[in-house]
Amino acid sequence: MGVTTFTQEYSSSVAPSRMFKALIVDSRNLLPKLLPQFVKDVNVTQGDGEAGSIEQVNFNEASPFKYLKHRIDVLDKDNLVCKYTMIEGDPLGDKLDSIGYEVKFEATSDGGCLCKMTSNYNTIGEIDVKEEEVKEGRESGIAVYRVVESYLLENPQVYA
Repeated sequence: MGVTTFTQEYSSSVAPSRMFKALIVDSRNLLPKLLPQFVKDVNVTQGDGEAGSIEQVNFNEASPFKYLKHRIDVLDKDNLVCKYTMIEGDPLGDKLDSIGYEVKFEATSDGGCLCKMTSNYNTIGEIDVKEEEVKEGRESGIAVYRVVESYLLENPQVYA
């Protein structure tokens, strides 16, 4: 199995604790509400939503994918870090065994945050994953962050 790693950062004017709560802790409730055209629902299929749990994201017809499952490996609410692994679903296709993610929210001097994301693409066999092959998925992730950021800016009392 080969591993290809990509990193990216996203800065926001929203406090890190609010972004973490919205995007990580409460995403199963918030994403279907904010993105109903894409996300049908998010269900915990094993566990209690904490580390070790498995969540299934079901997509609507507008999405090119039907579903995905990810396992929450680490949920550190004090340090605003989440590690999770996509273990099943259409985005893996026939080349990927899994995708491991680490998401960390750090405070910035202006009261906002910097979100640092690392993605480890674990391939079936010794296949190289090219950046252009995952560009659309990475851009979709940033688009979700922007939607959530907008919602939090428009609703300053949420997750305060």
